[in-house]
Amino acid sequence: MDLLSLLFLLSFVGSCAGDVILPEGPVDEILGKNVTIKTLVDKPDYAFIVWVFNDGKEEVHIATVSAEVLKVNDPYKGRVSINPTNGYLSLGPLKASDSGEYGINIISSDGSTSTGMIELRVLEPVSSVVITSDLPEAIEHNSTVVLTCSAKGSFLKFAWLNGTAPIVDDGKRLTVKEEELSSTLTITGVLRSELVGPIYCTATNKMETEKSAPFNLTVYYGPDEVTIAPLNPPKVVRAKSNFNLSCSVSSSPAAIFTWYHGQQMMEIAGPVLTLEIIEKHGLGKTEEQYTCRAKNEKTLRTVSSPAVSFSVMDAVSGVTITGPTAVLLAGNSSANISCQATSGIVNTVTWLKDGKALTANTRLVFANDKSSLSINPVQKEDNGEYTCQLSNPVNQEQASYKMVVNYGPEPVTVSGANAVEVNDEVKLTCSADSVPPANFTWKFNQTVTDVKTATYTIPKAVYKNSGMYTCEAYNAVTGKNTTQTHTLSVKEEGALDPDLSDGAIAGIVIAVLVALGAAIGLIVYCRQKVPVESPY
Repeated sequence: MDLLSLLFLLSFVGSCAGDVILPEGPVDEILGKNVTIKTLVDKPDYAFIVWVFNDGKEEVHIATVSAEVLKVNDPYKGRVSINPTNGYLSLGPLKASDSGEYGINIISSDGSTSTGMIELRVLEPVSSVVITSDLPEAIEHNSTVVLTCSAKGSFLKFAWLNGTAPIVDDGKRLTVKEEELSSTLTITGVLRSELVGPIYCTATNKMETEKSAPFNLTVYYGPDEVTIAPLNPPKVVRAKSNFNLSCSVSSSPAAIFTWYHGQQMMEIAGPVLTLEIIEKHGLGKTEEQYTCRAKNEKTLRTVSSPAVSFSVMDAVSGVTITGPTAVLLAGNSSANISCQATSGIVNTVTWLKDGKALTANTRLVFANDKSSLSINPVQKEDNGEYTCQLSNPVNQEQASYKMVVNYGPEPVTVSGANAVEVNDEVKLTCSADSVPPANFTWKFNQTVTDVKTATYTIPKAVYKNSGMYTCEAYNAVTGKNTTQTHTLSVKEEGALDPDLSDGAIAGIVIAVLVALGAAIGLIVYCRQKVPVESPY
């Protein structure tokens, strides 16, 4: 028996010390890497340190170190070294067959032995992490999906992620089952949000973690609740307007829409039903219901929208108003005014005069349908702008007619001073309410003057301007005229002192008039005898 064999034998038959010389195991390392099995001793007093390996079938000597020599068994030459200071064993590159129990024996010079054992696990690298599904696609709420994550490696543990959020076994809908090289995730009644993460699987051992490629599985769903817009349309929609109904719904794949008029399916596809199509089908003449239905070709589910109802009405257009074309005379003429539209249904007729509502009276009468009104006889207050408004629920149109009633002139009024002083300016103004406006003529002491305007002006009064001024207003259409006389007295300067009483002024005016009358009589008499120039 050689020395090596003797030491090997002694390492197992010598007395064993109670000290712990190796840490707890196991020690894990990746296939192909190097490993160092450390001891818990530092500079031990030893004659020999012996390392052995047991793969569960047999025990094999690895190496022995003494103060003078390191002896390595042939299968380990070039792969093993022992640190002579602390007894650390370095082994590599690792093979799969290196997995097993490693023992150390520290034999002191007195023959005592310290022994320790530790397990080394050579791990296969984590690789080929792949997710597969038992279904190519799923239906929300109906499908049970089984995802399998498989991987290569040693002592693997698996985890599932939806994006970055862990997927946890809830014992109900979500269950996870692990085997040696795979894990299965079962989702019962799958939801649309559960497989769009994307889904990842990680395979892990003590040394490595590898992540699968992102996995997505199409989950078909819907249609959900169908919405229709507008949900509350007007009860009456204007014909030929840009009104339409539209439906929307959440669905994968996109839903197919069909439209219904009442319970009758319309030959229309798509999410929009236009008013033009409704009118082409001859619908909308009465209030009717419309719904849309959304169908998913994958889930085979069909959902109907709420029903909306409305009718379609033509707008009022082409409103015209007609009235009398002949001359109207207040108190003598009558008038008929009518209003109509070229198209559209008229529900309401409103009559206005000068912007204010008209009401019937003893002279003004409306037709039963209010399409016309008659006034008999017309009066001056009937002058103005007449407006008819024709309306229905979708619009309102109007037209206006201006009616002229000729009247007057009304009683004339003349305004101006009754008395002025010599050289004062005199302005007499004549007015009379009349349509058309009256023509004016002026007489002075019954003699027609050349003044044809409403104002009679005397720039500087003289005594001979005293007298009676008569204004006549004449309406060329009605043929009527009215007059008003105004008396003017011209006084000497200072005569119209404000201190004079009203009675004194009246007495002066009367005296002047009497004197004026006498002077006129004298002039007439003298002209019959001898021409005498008037002192005025």
